[in-house]
Amino acid sequence: MINSVYISFTNWDYMSPKCDFVGLENYINLFNNRDFYKALFNTVYFSIGTVIPTIIGGLALALILNKKLKGMEIYRTILFSPWITPTVAVSIVWAWIFEPRAGLANYVLALLHLPKTQWLQSSSWAMPAVIIVTVWKSIGWTMIFYMAALQKVPSELYEAASIDGASSWQKFKNVTLPMISPTTFFIVIINTINALQAYDQIQVMTQGGPAGSTRTLLYMYYQSAFEHFNMGEATAAATILLIIIAVLSLLQFTMSRKWVHY
Repeated sequence: MINSVYISFTNWDYMSPKCDFVGLENYINLFNNRDFYKALFNTVYFSIGTVIPTIIGGLALALILNKKLKGMEIYRTILFSPWITPTVAVSIVWAWIFEPRAGLANYVLALLHLPKTQWLQSSSWAMPAVIIVTVWKSIGWTMIFYMAALQKVPSELYEAASIDGASSWQKFKNVTLPMISPTTFFIVIINTINALQAYDQIQVMTQGGPAGSTRTLLYMYYQSAFEHFNMGEATAAATILLIIIAVLSLLQFTMSRKWVHY
């Protein structure tokens, strides 16, 4: 990591045995590059768009499947299976689903009498499509952690809440959420890191396009390093991404102090 930071201050082209120290030139070029700010916006958009639905959906599924009903193990396995399926394979299948002429997504829209969409060929819909795939893949993993957390909530707390006349919503708000807050904290951190590191689905489905609408900071790093052979600027982008992750982690730790102690 230290070596990467050093490279960010050089003009190394990835192939030459030597390079020159250029100081802050790579960082200045990045901050004067409109594509960098677009990639930064896409990174934030993608992260928020995947983490929040994954947390809400995973918790909702955990609450539903936590009940001891017949066949629940099968449903849990089905919902968890996308997480252990290779991202490249998942992305290829979803690229077929989003195919504008014969894909399943537009077929369903037609059945609902809704207009068809270009999905991966549209700069407006490409990112939501990638977000859908990422949430679909991650939601089962999140569900498993929440199910484990829900099973550890003492039943005595629910019984005491019932005696006090608490409704189902009040039990969820005042008992369930505080008791599973450490798990929520952990899941938010891991899902945020996964979102910032997303690469496979973007490479397979959109290659950062169309018109850069799905190019994140990590994908920008890949293009700068291995397509344009500008390793100095690429590692500068990676260093900025590292700083963002560090700031987010510090923010999450600070904000979580009031509820992690549960």
